[in-house]
Amino acid sequence: MTASKDPEVARPRIATVWLGGCSGCHMSFLDTDEWLFELAARADIVYSPIADVKAFPDDVDVCLVEGAVANADNLELAHELRAKSKLVVSFGDCAVSGNVTAMRNPLGDPRAILEHVYVEAPDRDGVVPGEAGIVPELLPRVQPLHRVIDVDVFLPGCPPPAERIVAAVEALLAGERPKRSGESIRWG
Repeated sequence: MTASKDPEVARPRIATVWLGGCSGCHMSFLDTDEWLFELAARADIVYSPIADVKAFPDDVDVCLVEGAVANADNLELAHELRAKSKLVVSFGDCAVSGNVTAMRNPLGDPRAILEHVYVEAPDRDGVVPGEAGIVPELLPRVQPLHRVIDVDVFLPGCPPPAERIVAAVEALLAGERPKRSGESIRWG
């Protein structure tokens, strides 16, 4: 996946995805500052919440996925991005383990939670929003990404620091894969 200076050779295609999470991983991605210009000179960002592309494209080389799988839209996008990406990276602790997003799991059935919030608690209409395309259906349990699709690389951190993101993306673009040492991941 090393970028080539030959105009006939395709540039690496990178996507970043935001599922159920706080967007802290994307904020850390933006904290890579000037390196983003270096990345843009070598690769194409073809999908990202910071690029506002609406449809996930085909032929993605590296896809960084932030957030856990919490609702039907997340689940659908996870399957789509796996089918269209060569390498999928669990990007941050919510994608790796469920982390904060999965804290709702011990509360039980999400429908009961919605009933309490929208019907039993003071609300103007007393109705759980459920119109298609408005609020995606919550899954019974929040899952880390690897529980619903195959994941190639795990990039932990809440959020991963900018330096770790740069090292990981640089290594992946150079064709390297992480070397595991116990539970930690080392690059290089």
